[in-house]
Amino acid sequence: MLNKTLVIINLLVLSILVNAQSLSSPTARHDPFVRVNYPWKKNITATIFWIGEVPTPKNPTPNHASSWDTKWQKNYGGFDNPDPAARTYGFRPKAFRPKQNPFYIALPYNDRINWRSHKPEASRVIPWFNKYNPRPGKTVLKGRWLQIVYGNKVCYAQWEDCGPFCTDDWRYVFGNSRPKNTSNQSAGIDVSPAVRDYLGLKSGKQVHWRFVDFSQVPKGPWAVYGDNNPFVNEAMDRDLLAKRRYMEYLRELRDKKHRTTPSNTQG
Repeated sequence: MLNKTLVIINLLVLSILVNAQSLSSPTARHDPFVRVNYPWKKNITATIFWIGEVPTPKNPTPNHASSWDTKWQKNYGGFDNPDPAARTYGFRPKAFRPKQNPFYIALPYNDRINWRSHKPEASRVIPWFNKYNPRPGKTVLKGRWLQIVYGNKVCYAQWEDCGPFCTDDWRYVFGNSRPKNTSNQSAGIDVSPAVRDYLGLKSGKQVHWRFVDFSQVPKGPWAVYGDNNPFVNEAMDRDLLAKRRYMEYLRELRDKKHRTTPSNTQG
């Protein structure tokens, strides 16, 4: 009985040591279980955009592709018609059932230079970059959740493209600066027709927004559609995958401690 008690005590001590090392060591992995409250971006002008939007003189970028998906319109399932008459009460287009979440947004930053490398500041300025530990060139922004407030309504949406008008404004997206874009009343966020309709928003109005972890997102109409949506497809929950990897890391530390710690013997 005494030996069993000693084993339990040793395991508890080992667990404390492992956790202490994982939280304090400069080389330790980021703890994905720590809840983060991201700061609000207040009074940001919002404009409306949609998948399949054709270029115009004021907006020369076509939206059949996104910064991270060359076949965005095809993968979504079609043209996300913004005409209110072409949309259903479920905040989606009438013409088809979307294969991705119709609640999407764009912010003016891209963390990638190309498919093989990140921008030099990405690992430093993106708060969750090290938690996901991506391979070179793999975005950690696509699919990220935002909370958006307009008036007395609150909406949640996923980051699926870059804009409006620029893709390098990390000082606004992750810092304390205002949007550097000066077009469309210094617009700092593009929102989809679903977000527009849910909030009762008109283009050019101001919203408040902030990043949220998926665990903080309540169920709503944004939880219904999409193979890119962790409500529908668990494999898209990056936080869950990061937590699993972190637990594997802690088990490795525990096993290493077992191999290097002398066994306790009872005389």
